[in-house]
Amino acid sequence: QVQLVESGGDLVQVGGSLRLSCTASGNIYRVNDMGWYRQAPGKQRELVATITRDGSPNYADSVKGRFTISRDNNKNTVYLQMNSLKPEDTAVYYCNADVRRRGYYYEKNFWGQGTQVTVSS
Repeated sequence: QVQLVESGGDLVQVGGSLRLSCTASGNIYRVNDMGWYRQAPGKQRELVATITRDGSPNYADSVKGRFTISRDNNKNTVYLQMNSLKPEDTAVYYCNADVRRRGYYYEKNFWGQGTQVTVSS
């Protein structure tokens, strides 16, 4: 199987910064697209940012200019640098990855367990 483990969530004040990390491990041949999603209480899970294996990013309009997604393919790790945090960024942040596993000819989508980000005013 494949596991995605997030870290870096915390309580931070408005205007502050956080860096989230997510590492994929297990039966991995290649990790393709990776991304971050978030879910606030009472709301649907929404896309924050994604990044292709070759490093092309895509951002939700709400985070453009404040968040930066990056990855290290050698470590199967994706990062989310979050700056100028706002109360509306408060949510559980989930890592997502499309993984081709050893012994398989197709990729499968995996989710992490989530990490809490709370922005206090």
